[in-house]
Amino acid sequence: MVMDVHGRDLRYFAAVAEELHFTRAAERLYVSQPALSKQIRMLEKQVGAALFVRDRREVRLSAVGAALLPHAQRILAEWEAAQEAVARAVADQAAVLVVGMSTSPGRGGVLPAIRSRFTAARPDARLRLRQVPWHDSTAGLADGTCDAAFVWLPLPDPERYRWVVVAEEPRLLAMPDTHPLADREIIDFTDLLDEPFLALPGSAGPLRDYWLATDARGGRPARIGAEVASTEETYEALVAGLGVVLLAAGNTPLITLGGVVTRAVSGIAPSRFALAWRADDRRPLVQEYARVCAGDRDDTYRPLRGAFSSSSMSSRGSPKPS
Repeated sequence: MVMDVHGRDLRYFAAVAEELHFTRAAERLYVSQPALSKQIRMLEKQVGAALFVRDRREVRLSAVGAALLPHAQRILAEWEAAQEAVARAVADQAAVLVVGMSTSPGRGGVLPAIRSRFTAARPDARLRLRQVPWHDSTAGLADGTCDAAFVWLPLPDPERYRWVVVAEEPRLLAMPDTHPLADREIIDFTDLLDEPFLALPGSAGPLRDYWLATDARGGRPARIGAEVASTEETYEALVAGLGVVLLAAGNTPLITLGGVVTRAVSGIAPSRFALAWRADDRRPLVQEYARVCAGDRDDTYRPLRGAFSSSSMSSRGSPKPS
């Protein structure tokens, strides 16, 4: 027997089966009760058997109705998923990808190259860059205001994200040019343990610790000279002699504006600049941007979980690398 049943018929049947009450099911479906009853009778005619046992006191599923219900529910769920997939695909065809960042991510031409490759791959899509304050170390991913983001690792709640590293840079030390250590070319981090450091706001989470290099301090707490939430604040605090700060090498031009110098530091791991996105975001546009950032190398995709060793999980205390 071949039946040509419409999705509406299955939806009506499932509603009555779940409510076991025609009036409540009609209200749920925003149809009249007589219209609903008529549709159920037509479906029963197609099936060739009663789907419900009705009397004046109650409505029950018949044996045939009980056999049909799980299949109807599964078909409806699959159709709902199909509609969502189609909607996402349609949206992607004329999509705007919002990319968050906390500081200027020039990185020696890396970002312009990524934009060029992405535009070539998806000429229909538009990129919109969004500047996010330093207190949000996810650069707009956590609150959903950005689809992808250029961030500094590590991120908070690592299980929530996937990422690909786009640049790895040494962490340098920025200090006033009058600092006693300014005449050294390379400074061992152990010589900095008693120095006051500039720190990100506490809301930056593990990134604050990373730029304070907490893991390299042997359990000794960092001395905080001041908290900074922007490049400008960092520069002013350095010039005022409130502390020193670690920053990525690529951010040096943002800080060395006069009266500030940077020096190499031994004993700490380099910084990692990454493109991150939410782990549950499977939209083609987001995945395409991630592929472009990865340079089409699948082996560069890594979940955050387990990506850091204890030696690389440093801390932070200052300017967000740009």
